[in-house]
Order: sequence, then C-alpha cells, then structure tokens
Amino acid sequence: MKTLPAILAIAGGVAAGAAVGLLLAPTSGKETRKSIRDFVKSKCPAMKEHKLEALVEKIKEELEEV
Repeated sequence: MKTLPAILAIAGGVAAGAAVGLLLAPTSGKETRKSIRDFVKSKCPAMKEHKLEALVEKIKEELEEV
C-alpha cells in the first residue's frame, strides 16, 4: 500500500501548517481557542463539551511547547 505513506505525509504537512498558522496568527489565545473549539464542534457535533474542552486545552499546550 503505497498510498498510506503519501496520505500520512499529507496529513503531517497539514498539521504542521496548521500549527505554524496558529502560532503566527494575529489573534489572541482566547480567540484562537474559541476558533479551534468552533471548528471541532462543526466537524464533530456529537462530541461532549468536557471532551471538547480537554482537546482544545491539549492543542493549546502542544502549541505552546513549539
């Protein structure tokens, strides 16, 4: 399956690009977290609120480490 490495490479590139975009974004952390929360809610409407908050917090912490 040669397509799997290509898909993983594309997904990795998208994730890296998103991280760089968030780090260089001109919005505050609070606005960025709200944007992430809204995006995840639109893609996963059945996600419970506490799991959503935990995911947003994890993304924020990982971006701060970079």
